[in-house]
Amino acid sequence: MKTKLLLVALIFVLIGCQNQSDKEVLEKYKAQSKIEKQNKEIAKEVFAAIDKNDFEKLKQLLADDYVLKVPGLTEPITRDQIFELIKAHYTSFPDWKHKLEDLIAEGDRVSLKTVEEGTHKATYEGIAPTGKKAGMTGFHILAIKNGKVVEAWAMNDNLGFMTQLGMELKLAKGKK
Repeated sequence: MKTKLLLVALIFVLIGCQNQSDKEVLEKYKAQSKIEKQNKEIAKEVFAAIDKNDFEKLKQLLADDYVLKVPGLTEPITRDQIFELIKAHYTSFPDWKHKLEDLIAEGDRVSLKTVEEGTHKATYEGIAPTGKKAGMTGFHILAIKNGKVVEAWAMNDNLGFMTQLGMELKLAKGKK
């Protein structure tokens, strides 16, 4: 009888420990899910602030040492440089907007697809205003720590965008 009682007590202890372990795992997943949801909201706020040219909000959302990495550039773009690029872009395309799609968060990263569009109203990269709507698709990954974007990677269809503004892609002379 004592053995059976000890066995029953041991089973209850093991079940209790298992439930505690399950609870700890569940709490860990809940905490991670909460952070990932917050990071998605931060990503949305970043692009909303860009579209509003709200640089005060961007200063709150981007870390002081924020960098943007873009394929083809040898050096990352700093926070201050990105502000200047945004100003220049929105001078040429004052109604430019980002539509965000497919936000996916994992850990401290958020990846998303953007569909962007605006009307070409002023000279852009040496191209005189066309008055045309032009746009591009982009893919972005944001690294977020302590509620601020510390690093971003962007890949946009710049060639497609520039051809919409009238740029032509031709082989260099003498090349076949």
